[in-house]
Amino acid sequence: MMIAYPEAPAADAMLAASQSNEHMLAFLNARRSFPAAALKEPGPNPEEVSQIVRMAMRVPDHRRLAPWRVIVFGGEARADAGEVFAARHLELNPNATLEELDRERRRFCCAPLVIAVISNPDGSHKTPVWEQELSVGALCFNLLLVANAAGWAGTWLTGWMAFDRQISREFGLHDHERFAGFIHLGTAKEKVKERPRPTTESLLSYWPGK
Repeated sequence: MMIAYPEAPAADAMLAASQSNEHMLAFLNARRSFPAAALKEPGPNPEEVSQIVRMAMRVPDHRRLAPWRVIVFGGEARADAGEVFAARHLELNPNATLEELDRERRRFCCAPLVIAVISNPDGSHKTPVWEQELSVGALCFNLLLVANAAGWAGTWLTGWMAFDRQISREFGLHDHERFAGFIHLGTAKEKVKERPRPTTESLLSYWPGK
């Protein structure tokens, strides 16, 4: 599904502050996550992953800290990760059933590709860690948007293993780092039904002033 990814603008390029784009509005209006269990082959190849990540990193990033990094799980690495999850699950739950352990082994094996996004904030910087973490969240969503625009389906998941410190250490995370999410990408073989969405009437308000 290789498409023509645009080149990155030059560092000193003058960019338009806004661009009217009805196709983009329609794309965002119908954006929908796709169940990881229903994602099929093929998935993005390494060259496409590089382009997707490059474009996804164009997020609000106060003081340009880039407080994130990513780890890609593809091929047999997905099954290897599943063995790590199963072993840790058994350690935490000695009475775990074979079915439960098998489910842990398959966590990364449905989608052809999983991109782990890691929050890597600089706690000593004057930019609040909360702002840095929001930037990481924006990266997670942008990965989905760019992948969707390139023709891939995907979903953003976490799970218990995203918050387990031993699992984090197994994958090389430092003590100040944590998983922001696992972006599962692949091909959608069927359409997905729209789900109920929140309404602006219940969540949008204007401050009346004093």
